[in-house]
Amino acid sequence: MSKQTQIRRTTVPQIAARKGGEPIVSLTSYHAHTAAIVDKYADFILVGDSLGMVMHGMESTVGVPLDLMIMHGKAVVRGTQKALVVVDMPFGTYEESPAVAFRNAAKIMKETQCGAVKLEGGKRMAETIRFLTERGIPVMAHIGLTPQSSNVMGGFKTQGRDEDSWELHEEDARAVAEAGAFAIVLEGMVEPLAAKITKQIPIPTIGIGASAECDGQILVLEDMLGLNEWTPKFVKVYGDLGPAIERAVSQYAEEVKDRSFPGEDEVYR
Repeated sequence: MSKQTQIRRTTVPQIAARKGGEPIVSLTSYHAHTAAIVDKYADFILVGDSLGMVMHGMESTVGVPLDLMIMHGKAVVRGTQKALVVVDMPFGTYEESPAVAFRNAAKIMKETQCGAVKLEGGKRMAETIRFLTERGIPVMAHIGLTPQSSNVMGGFKTQGRDEDSWELHEEDARAVAEAGAFAIVLEGMVEPLAAKITKQIPIPTIGIGASAECDGQILVLEDMLGLNEWTPKFVKVYGDLGPAIERAVSQYAEEVKDRSFPGEDEVYR
């Protein structure tokens, strides 16, 4: 009798231990079928609040509700076996106080069965990160360009162009690492600053529009597949699925219109 090999999920300590080692591979996913594909290659999968824009046509991530994150988080966990699943905490669910953040983070983890949560903010969120990690909730931090704060930042602007601002970003990175975050996303950050932060802190850095010197990289899946009309400048597009889907839909529509679509006799032989 053959013994079935049990697949074990990547854990938070395993990701944390990759600091300075083999680069960490990550992508976003929002549904079970894409998650099952990404799961074969990614160390962790982020259920990002970018789903508000990518999946639901919102103008920003600010309007994403907690229940929507939980719904998509459940789908991704169901579709995966190997990767650590991290779920974004949406705007308004963690900023008020550490206690509120704990309540909402616990709800996410209990209902989705994910392995960690991610929240935006550096030094100002250090107390909350410490509060969560001390109570058993693993936290991935996120600094640099923080989309939930885009209204304050005046849009999606690359961070660190002014070298005088570097110390603030470095302080943010040190603060979240000391507070107990197991990894940190560096988004939209000039390469020299991201590389410097990566060398300074003891936890892995995950770049998105930052430096190749980060300990890992993440992209929005739909961006790298060419499904979005607009993609950030830093995204390398690895697929051309948008036009391919349009061609398929167009062919289907034409076959229906000219009645060349497969009939019952052809389908159910």
